[in-house]
Amino acid sequence: MGHSAAVWDHRTAIEVTKDWNGIDQVVLRNPQGASARVSLHGGQVTSWRNEQGEELLFTSSKAIFKPPKAMRGGIPICFPQFGNCGSLEQHGFARNKLWTIDNNPPPLPPNDSHGKSFVDLLLKPSEEDLKGWPHSFEFRLRISLAADGVLTLISRIRNINGRPFSFSFAYHTYLSVSDISEVRIEGLETLDYLDNLCQRERFTEQGDAITFESEVSILLITTV
Repeated sequence: MGHSAAVWDHRTAIEVTKDWNGIDQVVLRNPQGASARVSLHGGQVTSWRNEQGEELLFTSSKAIFKPPKAMRGGIPICFPQFGNCGSLEQHGFARNKLWTIDNNPPPLPPNDSHGKSFVDLLLKPSEEDLKGWPHSFEFRLRISLAADGVLTLISRIRNINGRPFSFSFAYHTYLSVSDISEVRIEGLETLDYLDNLCQRERFTEQGDAITFESEVSILLITTV
């Protein structure tokens, strides 16, 4: 990543630089040495390193880091559509847009600010976006790195014009895994999902943990 025109904010341990395409990116650091890198292209976390400097996210060697192409890796933001089940492009348009840094974010609670660095990003629809998806919104995304190295993403989506609309959403996280056979995903028991390898047939998860022995492609169904 490029490091030209670096500006440090010592109060929140944020460094704003530009990548090799001239797109702004934000680097978050904590006192113990963990870091996260966030591109304004897609509002996407592209790197998350622990205190030992080990990369926890995967990025494809074929990834393209230039709009309007979506970046393959890190944590893409899928909105207002997850998957390919509507009239929009797959996974929506938020991951292809240039976000801005939100200069008027809500403050962190006093008991939640110690040793934490964070950045707030903002996405609003362009006129072109409104032609394809005619719903006015504000998407605020807070990305924070805690003193213990935990990375947290919080999304807030505001309906601007008051007319109801529906959407689907996901953090499409690419985790770097050294041995897939050692991975377990817990907490999904009783949730419904669509299996993309079985013509999107609907199933209900029965096990207390998911392990991986072959190719898996599912879409979880949840409501908020």
